[in-house]
Amino acid sequence: MHFLDQAKIYIRSGQGGPGAVSFRREKYVEYGGPDGGNGGKGGDIIFEAVAGLNTLIDFRYAQHFKAPRGVHGSGKNRNGAAGKDLVIKVPVGTQLISDDDRETVLLDLTEAGQRVTFLEGGMGGRGNASYKTSTNRAPRQHQPGEMGEEMYVWLRLKLLADAGLVGLPNAGKSTFINQITNTKAKVGDYAFTTLKPQLGVVRHRNREFVLADIPGLIAGAADGAGIGDRFLGHIERCRVLIHLIDINGTDPAEALEIIEEELEAYGNGLDEKPRLIALNKVDTVDAELVKMFIKELKAAGAKKVYPISGATGKGMDALLDAVIEYLPAATGTERPAGEQEEGDDKPWSPV
Repeated sequence: MHFLDQAKIYIRSGQGGPGAVSFRREKYVEYGGPDGGNGGKGGDIIFEAVAGLNTLIDFRYAQHFKAPRGVHGSGKNRNGAAGKDLVIKVPVGTQLISDDDRETVLLDLTEAGQRVTFLEGGMGGRGNASYKTSTNRAPRQHQPGEMGEEMYVWLRLKLLADAGLVGLPNAGKSTFINQITNTKAKVGDYAFTTLKPQLGVVRHRNREFVLADIPGLIAGAADGAGIGDRFLGHIERCRVLIHLIDINGTDPAEALEIIEEELEAYGNGLDEKPRLIALNKVDTVDAELVKMFIKELKAAGAKKVYPISGATGKGMDALLDAVIEYLPAATGTERPAGEQEEGDDKPWSPV
């Protein structure tokens, strides 16, 4: 399934049905009188957040959504039926953005099952029977139905995850998420193997949480370089960020600084989120070099550094234990007693 996190759509609620102009014409009834019924209300536009969807790809092929109009009134005081509401199902985490500035958030759907009436249908018009008075016995006036509301909006999906994975390209994020989840992320010995954000469920020490992996960030990502500003939006809702640094990179301390600058430049609270610094691929170098780079990262501002290997799984327990500390108890799920997770051995560290 293709991943799409933005889509522009047109929505219009239904127009109300017009009221009827009608008079009783029955045999043996000397005085008839007005009997035109009212028109029905137009259908509403309703957005519903549903579980199981994680892309807006459906809105690439269907961009226009129009709710049915109300049925017009008729004689014998029969009111028209209301138009059926149109329910648009979107993934959890979808925002509706104004088309005028593409910044104003009109609606934010963050819970599965959440339903919001976004555009209300027009009211039905009055029939001539409702205008009858003691002095106006044969009214011929009626009301047309009110027009529905219409607008263009942007749908923007921001993934809901407990923890977010960030780092420079080729830092080993795909290998990392494959190691601790059932995700089958593409792994390659070149930059930008990950082209779209993806989610994985981590199960660790009788707890589980959702981990979001976004494509590698580069300098200027917060300003749109490599469409990094869209990728960063997917980790806005995370409780904690895991910053993965490649020990074989040109300069781990510089990698730390680049990502920190991009998080600060992007704003929206990302620079205030707690971050766990993980030095990856430590299985490829000796312990003395690991110690040296840990000291450099701490000198660059890291409070604590977790040496790990995404390929072998070494050091993962200590890092995942730290992630769980930032999660509320509600995100935990119990498993049968005595069941042990694979890899629940003692944390490994070269220092």
